[in-house]
Amino acid sequence: MTSAEAGALRRLAPPARRFLAHRKGVLVRLALWSLAESGQAFLVGHAVARSVDEGFLAGDPRRGLLWLGVALVAVLSGARVVRGVFAQLTGVTEPLRDGLVRRAVDRSMARAAPGGPGGTDRAAVSRLTNQVEIARDSFAGLVLTLRSFVFTAAGALLGLLSLHPALLVVVLPPLAAGLALFLVTLRPMAAAQRRALAADEALGDHAAGARAALRDLAACGIGPGVERRGADLVADAAAAARTLAGWAAVRTAALGVAGHLPVLALLVAVEWLRGRGVSVGALLGAFTYLVQSLLPALHTLMTALGAAGSRLLVVLDRILGPEPEPEPELGPVLKPESGPGTASAPAAAFAVDTAVVPAVELRAVTLSYGVRAEPVLDALDLCVAPGEHLAVVGPSGIGKSTLTRLVAGTLAPSRGEVRVAGRVVTGRPAAELAALRVLVPQDAYVFSGTVGDNLAYLRTDTRRAELDAAVGVFGLGPLVERLGGLDATVRPAELSPGERQLVALVRAYLSPAPLLLLDEATCHLDPASEARAEEALAGRSKTLVVVAHRLSSAVRADRILVLDGLGAQCATHAELLGRSPLYRDLTGHWNS
Repeated sequence: MTSAEAGALRRLAPPARRFLAHRKGVLVRLALWSLAESGQAFLVGHAVARSVDEGFLAGDPRRGLLWLGVALVAVLSGARVVRGVFAQLTGVTEPLRDGLVRRAVDRSMARAAPGGPGGTDRAAVSRLTNQVEIARDSFAGLVLTLRSFVFTAAGALLGLLSLHPALLVVVLPPLAAGLALFLVTLRPMAAAQRRALAADEALGDHAAGARAALRDLAACGIGPGVERRGADLVADAAAAARTLAGWAAVRTAALGVAGHLPVLALLVAVEWLRGRGVSVGALLGAFTYLVQSLLPALHTLMTALGAAGSRLLVVLDRILGPEPEPEPELGPVLKPESGPGTASAPAAAFAVDTAVVPAVELRAVTLSYGVRAEPVLDALDLCVAPGEHLAVVGPSGIGKSTLTRLVAGTLAPSRGEVRVAGRVVTGRPAAELAALRVLVPQDAYVFSGTVGDNLAYLRTDTRRAELDAAVGVFGLGPLVERLGGLDATVRPAELSPGERQLVALVRAYLSPAPLLLLDEATCHLDPASEARAEEALAGRSKTLVVVAHRLSSAVRADRILVLDGLGAQCATHAELLGRSPLYRDLTGHWNS
């Protein structure tokens, strides 16, 4: 048994004792019906032995048939016994189910009540339906199996003793050896099952995450590291599966020893038993006890105990155990607690001068695409200082583009406030937004016109010398020369995606807006061109927010905002390597 299972047993033992103590009457009635089952098992083998010794071998067929009739009645009475057992079983299982439902409801309500931990109890439905039913069914199966084995084994062993004590000498050793071997496998096999399950879940999570972030992996250049990590997880899963298969083989051997070796030992010892006065009828009765009663009950016990017992323990611990820590949600994780003598939360967090208006400020911003949809961003606080270079990283679909659209004012938050240069951007006219920020999306826009008109689109008074300088800074000279100069006409369809991006980046570089937002605007550029473009844009002495497409892009930033769907962290590259597992994964620093 693992330490987790031992802890669960310690937690569940007191409520289990209280539960059973309140149902003594039901347990007594269940024991009485089980005694009837024990008597039935005793009668079947005993009647077969008497029918042979006192009937057919003694020349009295009628007496033999009479004893066989007794055996038949005992077998048929099993239906009535089973019916009585199930009638009493409901007196234990249904109160258990009702109590678990009440516990699950109480836990969910306590979480949502004032003063509770709060948060969404996403496991409530599972506990009220699937987990409660698993607990009831597993508990019923264990009660039936354990009760049947104990009382059937008692009846069969008493029957063997009544026929001849020598029979127990032959049957008990292999039976006990098989049962002991089975019990020895319980602890290591449970541990192997947990390791196999954990390895399988880790491999599945890794595969799902890698599949969802293929573009990010390629952009960051960490595909080989992810591949190596996947290979390690496959090897771990295979090793866990082999270990589990090995213990399963040992358990199968235990079933073989306990289920078949007693019969084989009885056959081999027939001559020895006959020499000690064991009659033919006693031998047939012994075989009847083994085949009809003892071995089926033992096989059922071994088959059900491991699976149903572990399942019941896990589910009961989930419902009755201590309240787990609430899952972290995307909340105001970027906003530290403030106190007397401290600066405001954003200023304390990011060392922003409180006398300077932040370039970008998000105050408890929440965004959901629908009334009942889970929020993409939830109560997010963020402060970006003027002139700061911020990179935003995270898996695909996590909300990076949503964040840039909120800051750009093209998307309104569900709750909260977004400010650029101290001004609320939500609902502001397009002309005013254009003076505050420039947004360069992944698919850049180039219109049919001259090269110069495209480059100076956001600043029509740009001088020719400034255009030439910007072309040189971004290495756009060969493209401009190929097109025929700044006065040549551009045909957008003839430009590659990377060339269109360079045109849009030079356009943003020349813009007078104090804030530049790049939403993977360099994804079609090679690393050298991307580095040159971002260094040029960062040298404008204006605020730059970049949704990073490559790791190198993030490292160049002053600070990095990591979004992972559960929370958000904002710090320098070195600080995030120590704080954020996701960021370590993205940088290739895999956590052992």
